[in-house]
Amino acid sequence: MPEFRTNYYNPFFKSDHLTEKDKYIFADDTPEYRFTIIGAGMIGQEHIRVTMLEGRAVIHGIYDSNAGSMENTKEMFHREFPGRNLVLYETLDAACMDPEVDGFIICTPNYTHLEVVKEAVKSGKHIMLEKPMATTLEDALELKQTAEDYQAVFQIGLQYRYKAIYREAVHEVLERRSIGDVKTISIMEHRVPFLDKVDQWNKFSEYSGGTLVEKCCHYFDLMNLFAGSRPVQVYAVGDMDVNFRDFHYEGRDSDIIDDAFVTVKYENGMKAHFNLCMFAPMFYEEITLCGDQGRLKAYENEDFLPLERPSTHLEVLSGESGTARVGAPCYPSVIQESGHNGATYYEHKYFIDNINGDTQSTATAEEGFWSIVTGEAAERSIKTGEVIQIKEMLDGN
Repeated sequence: MPEFRTNYYNPFFKSDHLTEKDKYIFADDTPEYRFTIIGAGMIGQEHIRVTMLEGRAVIHGIYDSNAGSMENTKEMFHREFPGRNLVLYETLDAACMDPEVDGFIICTPNYTHLEVVKEAVKSGKHIMLEKPMATTLEDALELKQTAEDYQAVFQIGLQYRYKAIYREAVHEVLERRSIGDVKTISIMEHRVPFLDKVDQWNKFSEYSGGTLVEKCCHYFDLMNLFAGSRPVQVYAVGDMDVNFRDFHYEGRDSDIIDDAFVTVKYENGMKAHFNLCMFAPMFYEEITLCGDQGRLKAYENEDFLPLERPSTHLEVLSGESGTARVGAPCYPSVIQESGHNGATYYEHKYFIDNINGDTQSTATAEEGFWSIVTGEAAERSIKTGEVIQIKEMLDGN
């Protein structure tokens, strides 16, 4: 393989005019690994596409307890990857114990994660577990303890830390220390409502863990990452103001919030704030980090308007302490458009790097656990109107 080749090189150019014997730069690599998708819904399909794009692994099979999801994903696979074989497993046990498979990507509904992982770890194979790792503190703790003794790679799908704006923020703030010692963190997400899921499980806190666990664990992971500390107090206000107020499914009423303000205090004294609105006509994320030597602000925006403007923005303002920088962080288009603005691609890349022993900084079960702790504390604060003391909450569980 030429040294300058990359795993995403082929999609940029066409090589249909060449026979296989004349391909060198465009020659297909033999995949190193075979993965099985457990949970063949929308996110499962995204993981299939990104696995095939990254190129060092191939999707060997799929399993889902829902026959409709299995059929839909099988059709998608054969349509987009003609000529490729795909194993359709009839049971979870069969999927986990197939000796042809090297690892699993688990993206079943949140409340099933512990049950699925208990089967998957019997194989000793590599595991990527979608976020949130669990819906309750008890399940999250059991998964964390399981991962501590697991010999293969056990990676949590908190992939937002690989979005371009957050990668650049990590580089500027934690590596270059461009704004000095961080004192405050502010994160915002304004977006459209939750999308449809099989059996509409994401409309009910019992199955999703609640909005601040299901969706916002990504942002609490980022808060914890930049704080470099553990939360000690959480206070939140939120409500179900617009979305799903009249939603009924199989005799049940939806109970998930659609907006919130969350304040977190950390052991090291750092303070963080999160602003959520899920009835906005856009997908907008923003992070602002203030330090004793400057400020960083970055955002990512898709507002469905026919305007020519960057979809990402980053600025580092250092005053007299140093240089200022303004830019639009992004990845190559084929990666940026592959899922979650390129974050899923790099999640997969680092998963395989870790399997190969080229250790990368990916979300651990420990970090996944603390993202759940923060989200659960925020949910409890909304319900009780009280400031949640993390130690008391954990001692109580």
